[in-house]
Amino acid sequence: MPRASRRTALLALPAAALLALIPSTASAYPNPGTVTGATVVHDPTMIRTSAGTYLLYATGGGLAERSSTDRTAFTAGRDAFTTKPSWWSSYATEAWAPDISYHGGRYLMYYAVSTFGSNKSAIGLAGSTTGEPGSWTDYGVVYTSTTSSDYNAIDPNLFVDGDGKWWLSFGSWWSGIKMIRVDPATGKQHAGDTKRYSLAARPTGTKAVEAPYVVKHGAYYYLFASYDTCCAGTSSTYKVKVGRATSVTGPYYDKNGVAMTNNGGTPVLESHGRYIGPGGQSIMSDVDGDLIVYHYYDGQDNGTPKLGINLLDWSSGWPVAY
Repeated sequence: MPRASRRTALLALPAAALLALIPSTASAYPNPGTVTGATVVHDPTMIRTSAGTYLLYATGGGLAERSSTDRTAFTAGRDAFTTKPSWWSSYATEAWAPDISYHGGRYLMYYAVSTFGSNKSAIGLAGSTTGEPGSWTDYGVVYTSTTSSDYNAIDPNLFVDGDGKWWLSFGSWWSGIKMIRVDPATGKQHAGDTKRYSLAARPTGTKAVEAPYVVKHGAYYYLFASYDTCCAGTSSTYKVKVGRATSVTGPYYDKNGVAMTNNGGTPVLESHGRYIGPGGQSIMSDVDGDLIVYHYYDGQDNGTPKLGINLLDWSSGWPVAY
């Protein structure tokens, strides 16, 4: 069934029936929508410009750019930075997990600088009036973690609330997903609120939760996160889960009422067929609805990481990918 027709059919169902559509087995998850061209990515973040162009940045070198005019055919561009900021060398030589947004007439991009498996990490911030590669001005370090920290300052995501407050969620493994309040004037931590909030954690078993993304829909705030093992090709066990809260700082609970700080999370995407380890997700509002943008490993192409895009249906009160 075409996406538009399936969406119409879904909206005709009562809420209880829609809730039952949240997949309970991996085989129930949708395949990614069709994309072509430069689709080899990790940790994609995407925005639609006022001219209708889709700008996508992803992990790779100095943060690799892709663009599209139709959200299907993507063209590879340059790295975000012509020259890597000098402060990166204190943490790593490469940047990860960008997060792009548009506020106050400029594009903002938060990103992480770290090495794999280390929590000696930093979150940086850059700005641009166009969002195009080579146009970014780096604003330096936003937040850091050290080897003695119980958290990891990577995978940033900016959320701006309806009352104008800015919040930055981040985190990977260790004690889980964190959030700080951000000053809109600087893009860095708010001097009047230096509390570090805990949003999600796995206190027993594996600590594998990372890549937070927060959105508001209706009366609830929703926290998306990636769980389990990334970056292992066809051996990856990555999956996307979600919880919701009535306050941006939590507590977040899954569909069964389990706290996300206690191993909770309702599945949104999991491995199925050739589409292995979906994760590194971001959420984007577009003209035809909200999108989940992510990477997966292609089981029919030697585990190559590729771009996945699906629409989200919220009719049940929980996001369902289709």
